[in-house]
Amino acid sequence: MVETKIAVGMKREAVSKVTEENTAIAMKSGSLPVFATPSMTALMEQAAEELVDDLVPEDWTSVGISLNIRHKAATALGRDVRAEAEVKSFDGRQLTFAVKAFDDAGEIGEGIHERVLVNREKFMGKVAAK
Repeated sequence: MVETKIAVGMKREAVSKVTEENTAIAMKSGSLPVFATPSMTALMEQAAEELVDDLVPEDWTSVGISLNIRHKAATALGRDVRAEAEVKSFDGRQLTFAVKAFDDAGEIGEGIHERVLVNREKFMGKVAAK
């Protein structure tokens, strides 16, 4: 078991600007120049990962194992996007987050994201052994 300061209710935000590089066209997830669903999910995961990374020992990290989201509204080029991850449950290794994303007009996405804590060296050893 890993020593951590993670607690239910903790939140973290990550921000991004909609650029040509994170549009649906660039990500090949659509044909319009709007914030891509894969970009929104990555921002949600970033918020969760950064929250965890700040609260576990250096030789530990978290990996995403599940993501169930809904992209509810489009965001145009040049607009800012903010994702929020809130710890909803934590059992010592597995975390469940409520994730949301917003632009200046309101909520654009929401869902549930799960991560599990892993020892970096042990995890990469298993990857290399495959």
